[in-house]
Amino acid sequence: MSDAKSKPVEKMSFEEALAELEGIVRQLEAGEVELEKSIAIYERGAALKAHCDARLKSAELKVEQIVQGAGGPTTEPASFE
Repeated sequence: MSDAKSKPVEKMSFEEALAELEGIVRQLEAGEVELEKSIAIYERGAALKAHCDARLKSAELKVEQIVQGAGGPTTEPASFE
């Protein structure tokens, strides 16, 4: 995880960002991190969450554009439920 922390968030894949975010959540939930470090990793976690949200939204839009209808390609909302 140390390599991921030095990598700019905007250059991370969804999977890399999610893995690092999960690690941050574990650290914060454990409550064994000093206050200043907790603030710094919380800020990084917020950036990672925003990045993951953006990547998911982008993927959702791509899926919507791929949906095929009987009359050819159509755009429909993607349902992931």
